[in-house]
Parts: sequence; C-alpha cells; structure tokens
Amino acid sequence: MDLQLKDKVILVTGGSKGIGNGICNVLADEGAIPVIIGRNRDDVMTAVQKIEKDGNKAYYAFAELTDPEQCRLAVERTVEKFGRIEGLVNNAGINDGVGLENGNYEDFLRSINRNLTHYYMMAHYALPALKKSKGSIVNIGSKTSMTGQGGTSAYAAANGGRNALTREWAVELLPYDIRVNAVIVAECFTPLYDRWIKTFPNSKEKLESIVANIPLGNRMTTAEEIANMVVFLLSSKSSHTTGQLIFVDGGYTHLDRAL
Repeated sequence: MDLQLKDKVILVTGGSKGIGNGICNVLADEGAIPVIIGRNRDDVMTAVQKIEKDGNKAYYAFAELTDPEQCRLAVERTVEKFGRIEGLVNNAGINDGVGLENGNYEDFLRSINRNLTHYYMMAHYALPALKKSKGSIVNIGSKTSMTGQGGTSAYAAANGGRNALTREWAVELLPYDIRVNAVIVAECFTPLYDRWIKTFPNSKEKLESIVANIPLGNRMTTAEEIANMVVFLLSSKSSHTTGQLIFVDGGYTHLDRAL
C-alpha cells in the first residue's frame, strides 16, 4: 500500500532509539523524511547515518526537550531547512519510577516535565507549519495511564495527560483539518525496557511472567509493529481517524488475563 508519504517532513522526538527509532525507520522506508530530535548527538547522528546508508532521507535537530526554547529551535531549524512540516510524533519519555509513597514534589514535577510538557511545547511550536500542511500529530502513550503499574505515579499521570491532550487537540484542531491520535504501548522490548527489567533481582523470571500475560502470541510487541500503526495514522490513508487512543499491545491492556 502506498501511504503517500514521499518527502513528507515528520518530526520525531526521541527518534534515535527504541520505538522512536523504529518509527523513523518505517517513515524513511515509506519515502518520508523523519527529523530525529534528541539530546544525545552521537545517538542522533548514528540513527540519521543508518537511514542514509540504506538509501533513504533523514534530518536531525539536537534538543533537550525539557527546555521549551530548545523545542522551539528544533522546529525552527526544520522549517528553515524544508519550509514545511507535515507531521509530528511525540514519543520521547522515560518511566522514571516516581511513586506516591517514596516520591516527592520536586521529582514529581521533574517527571511531568520530562514526560508531558514537551508534548505540548512541540505541538505548540509546530502548529503554524501543521496548519499550512493540514498535517497530523501522533502521541505515543503507555498502558500505565489505563492500568496503573504501582510506584510510578508521575509517569502514569503524564500518560493520562498525553491521552487527554490527544482528545483535546483533536477537537481544537478540527477547523484546520489536523488529525490527532495516540498509539498506546504496553510491553515492547526497548533499551529502556531492558534497563527497567534488569532492576529486578530475578529479571529473567520477571520478563517471562510478563510475556506469559500478553494474550496474542505470548510475545512482546515489536517496535516495528508500533511504528507501522504510527505511520499509518500519519498518512492520508487514515484520513477520517482523529481523537483515537489505539492500543498496539497484543491485547495486553483489555483482554482477560485468563486467556
């Protein structure tokens, strides 16, 4: 299927690793130009060079996304280069384990800033260009907003905010024909997930117990599977889909664990 994304300029925060990198690779394979935004210069440039080595196009902007000015400059750099932006994928974030019992005010606010505030700032600064292109926004979210996890109040709250912003923006941006959707992730093995699972003393058994509870195939979702849905939502093939929270999780969030 031709998703009609050739030469479309798509911002992807956290696009150098994990799910974000999977999204960038699929976008590039579809002929789009992913703009990889991140703070680690080596990681960003490695991701860009790999896409270019495969014969596809990519661009980049370095930004510490907790700094609104750097968010603005990342968007500005892209517009100066291409004169347009057709899509935004808000993806960057980390489950930093700021809980209720053992957390504190400063850590909670820091986590919200790391996991939610830049979703707003990137959309805010990209909006003038998206209005011109009638582009699309896809927010990446987490099952923690729906299921809870325990010990991660800030991350769960941030993801609840991502879901709410998805619906709010879908309404606010209707007059501009800008579609806004979210893809909700449950269990996807990324470098960050690997780091988290290794915090358990019995990490192998912990991982096996999680995988056993994923109904479809008893396996983790791949970054490519998430990316395929994101890229579809960015494309004109999903032209009447907006305000949706779409779960790409093998049924983990909603199907009975007895399965």
